[in-house]
Amino acid sequence: MSTSEESDCDDMPPLEDASDLEYAVGDKVLVIRRSLSVQTKEDDVEQQRENIFHTRCLINDEVCSMIIDIGSCTNVASATLVRKLGLNTIKHERPYQLQWLNECSVVRVNRQVMISFSVGKYKDEVLGDVVPMHATHLLLGRP
Repeated sequence: MSTSEESDCDDMPPLEDASDLEYAVGDKVLVIRRSLSVQTKEDDVEQQRENIFHTRCLINDEVCSMIIDIGSCTNVASATLVRKLGLNTIKHERPYQLQWLNECSVVRVNRQVMISFSVGKYKDEVLGDVVPMHATHLLLGRP
């Protein structure tokens, strides 16, 4: 490693503790795990912090995977989740298209679903776009 590469690494902020949080819900244990944490240096003019959390939640008494992405401003529900739980969808007010990085090419997003979920004692309801995705059942962005 060259000296210039070493000095670049010295300027990086320290990593945060990525400990898990556990919640008991009946006979099930839900775990929240920080998947990604990026911080800027303290002397940066604009402080920015991006975090991605991967956890499990309960939807209609079923354990489902959830990703919370603070850097996103969209809520997305997996089409598989909607189909398997028999959730009712509504027509999207402003349909749009997504370009996936796989063989599917373009996906038209034209349906939404209202999902009630809980993580531990926290309960909420969100409106999300229905898309075919395999990364998680529910992807939540910033409110």
